[in-house]
Amino acid sequence: MKAELSADGSTIIVSIPMQFRRRGGRTTIIAPEGLDMPAPKTTRDDSLARLVVKAHRWLRLIESGKFASIKELADRENLDDSYVARILRLTLLAPDIVEAILDNKQPNVLTVRELMRPFPVLWTEQREQWGMAKSA
Repeated sequence: MKAELSADGSTIIVSIPMQFRRRGGRTTIIAPEGLDMPAPKTTRDDSLARLVVKAHRWLRLIESGKFASIKELADRENLDDSYVARILRLTLLAPDIVEAILDNKQPNVLTVRELMRPFPVLWTEQREQWGMAKSA
């Protein structure tokens, strides 16, 4: 943090170095290292949690026979079938990763954008990819 007087001496200019990060549709302020700031109130990244819940709901609809295929489900939801397939992949996430998402304890690298990319099916590889290695 830096404070200085304006050229005419009538105004104090305070500069605080910080970064802004968007996550889950919200913007948060990231303070520089060494600056004592109160811990921000944590909120769940609702966009991630909603996608995981939606994926499991859609899987139940397909498994129950209500929809015969991803294409049929996508048509009913008025969505592209490739989008529905990408969301359904979230049902392959390791249970502890799903729990971390629902508890808002997932690592910062685990974003909606990251989950829309192909990821390993094996749970151990998922944990390694996102830095969530489970201790033995």
